Amino acid sequence: GGELSRISLAIQVITAKTSQTSSLVFDEVDVGVGGGIAKVVGQLLRKLGEKTQILCVTHQAQVAGQGHHHFVVSKTSKSNSTQTHIDKLSGNEKVREVARMLGGAEFSDESLAHAEQMVTSHQA
Repeated sequence: GGELSRISLAIQVITAKTSQTSSLVFDEVDVGVGGGIAKVVGQLLRKLGEKTQILCVTHQAQVAGQGHHHFVVSKTSKSNSTQTHIDKLSGNEKVREVARMLGGAEFSDESLAHAEQMVTSHQA
């Protein structure tokens, strides 16, 4: 579950300088945590992502907003067929997706501004 993933994340961050791991996958490492802790999880993932490739599945805007790259996975079903779609987002698309994660399909000026701040605050 999420707790074991967070322990694994902590270990990976601590050992990152000496690790030979080229890729890590975290599936909902942020499950069961609130916004403040999710932000810290995102910061740790971003830091770890500077040394190794990270794939993180998340539903938390605080984590997604800090990613170096952002993909959206969606599914469509017709009759007896289900298709999975993966789209890479950039710029305004990423901001809009983080805003959607914050509060649903309806965007306000405030939610878009908050999402933009989340996406750009860690960029130097």
